[in-house]
Amino acid sequence: MKYILLSLCIAATVGLFSPAHAADCYADYKAKQDNPLRLHYGVAEISGACSKSSARSQLQKRLGARGWQLLNVVSVFGPEGLAKRKSSAGSNFLRF
Repeated sequence: MKYILLSLCIAATVGLFSPAHAADCYADYKAKQDNPLRLHYGVAEISGACSKSSARSQLQKRLGARGWQLLNVVSVFGPEGLAKRKSSAGSNFLRF
């Protein structure tokens, strides 16, 4: 019994001190506006589940509030994918 409690305490302690960014999730996406037609590619941080469906739901709301329509979520990824997408996203890098 003592070993089980000790194991649980160690697991909880390790969980408290693990890096916060390990759970970060990002999505790259394409969106548009009409009249006049404008298109953009962007990168956004996603909270909760790191999945395309979760990203789609969050981005539709965020973009819609600013007059944009989400066309598609290209992919979801961790912090390791940010650097290579930053220049392509330009001003839409972590904007929405």
